[in-house]
Amino acid sequence: MRAYLDWNATTPPHPDVVVAMRRALEKSWGNPASVHADGRLARAEVEGARGSLADLLGADPRDVVFTSGGTEANNLAIRAAFPSGGPRRRLVTSRLEHPSVTRVAEALEAEGRADVRWLEVDPAGIPRLDDVALALASGDVALVALQAVNHETGAIQPLRAVAPLVAAAGALLHVDAVQAAGKVDLPEIALADTVAVAAHKLRGPKGIGGLVHRPHVQITPVLRGGDQERGVRPGTVDPVACAGLRAALGRAADSCVQYARMAARRDAFEAHLVALGGVPVLPADAPRAPHVASLTFERWSGAELVAALDLEGVSVSSGSACSAGTVERSPVLAAMVGAERAGRGLRVSLGDGTTDDELDLAREAFARVLARVK
Repeated sequence: MRAYLDWNATTPPHPDVVVAMRRALEKSWGNPASVHADGRLARAEVEGARGSLADLLGADPRDVVFTSGGTEANNLAIRAAFPSGGPRRRLVTSRLEHPSVTRVAEALEAEGRADVRWLEVDPAGIPRLDDVALALASGDVALVALQAVNHETGAIQPLRAVAPLVAAAGALLHVDAVQAAGKVDLPEIALADTVAVAAHKLRGPKGIGGLVHRPHVQITPVLRGGDQERGVRPGTVDPVACAGLRAALGRAADSCVQYARMAARRDAFEAHLVALGGVPVLPADAPRAPHVASLTFERWSGAELVAALDLEGVSVSSGSACSAGTVERSPVLAAMVGAERAGRGLRVSLGDGTTDDELDLAREAFARVLARVK
């Protein structure tokens, strides 16, 4: 038996998702761009998923673009605000964002298409609201990129406060909702102009996600070669993945309810880790998702602790899954608590399938591993 406590990295496909994808593999495997019966069956899977994602975010299905996941959706949304050949304008974001936002920001600045304003961060793991207002007051801001829930700390970001400031400044708001969809009910996500979602974070399949945009936002393609997705994202859309996404979205509301009930279990597990020497990254009163605990441990690097726990049968993370296998300290934690402590960070994330037996196994494993340095 193993304890999988890395649900922010990816989630196991839900049984309903597996059933839906198996059915689609058998019956709806055609090319959704074809006009014959097989193509129409495939197209029905694609459009069903499109409608489900639109419903989740209060959008029109015509304003949903399927992508390979959250990373591609973030890239499309941010680059669309800074078109090639357009004027150099300002992008406002912070080092708390996922690498698919921060690295795009850095690339746009290097390409001469954007000036990036990096926001100051407070101990609660969110950008300082006074600095957001100051950045917007400087003028010529094209886009503000702000995630809904932080991928490493679980900190809930102040979308409700930031959205009206962005609108008043005449800028666009992009929200990376990858860690919120199906986990935390945040109606304020609907205030965004563009929203990124990934299926595998809400018990759907990997390889599919979506970018939802408001009608006034024009998304420009990064790739060329076909008219699929209204020319925004060329390439054959996978109806099987769409069937899985639709099934995952169909349980998103119930899933959010299940996640909300996890806070007490998370708190109890976190208290156990604190008793073993862990120090929480976020203040006790910081708003955060109910399933995430982020801590640092003296005399252990995050990577070493992850490896030691893996040998004990426990899966956790020391940072963003997109940076796994590197020795780079977490930029998120570095922005919050400094580079030295950031190297000692560990993330534990539960899911709606986490069992008490898994938590018991993990408690014993943490105790054994951390005792080695006493």
